[in-house]
Amino acid sequence: MKITDILVREASILDLEANTKDDVLAELAGALASAEPALERQTLLNVLREREALQSTGIGEGVAIPHGKLEGLDRLVATFARSTSGVNFESIDGQHTQLFFLLVVPEQSGGQHLKALARISRFFRDASFREKLLVASDLDTIFRAIEEEDAKF
Repeated sequence: MKITDILVREASILDLEANTKDDVLAELAGALASAEPALERQTLLNVLREREALQSTGIGEGVAIPHGKLEGLDRLVATFARSTSGVNFESIDGQHTQLFFLLVVPEQSGGQHLKALARISRFFRDASFREKLLVASDLDTIFRAIEEEDAKF
């Protein structure tokens, strides 16, 4: 599975307006729901909040991968967002988060969900990849970086 196959480019955000964890989740849910008719913003936001209540999806190094399972969804969808100033996302390393990759999967996705999460986290382990995303001046540059990274695996 390629990340570019599930990435909803129209829902990606170059510079988040949100400056709190909950506002980030709301902004991401709103962007993805606007671009994907199968998603309802409030339902998605509730799922993301429930998942975050279990444990933060802030994996450290300035990265968070909020995710959740939704009933009625027929495929995996994802979007990317960046916060130039960073947000306290309660990451495991205590650092502010700047790069967000939202993943939403069907309720009965099984192993697809874990494979997608593993692939996304592998991308973000690479410091040079994270840096490319942080310094990119536009979404096209970000998408090119994601495509290049996708081609490596």
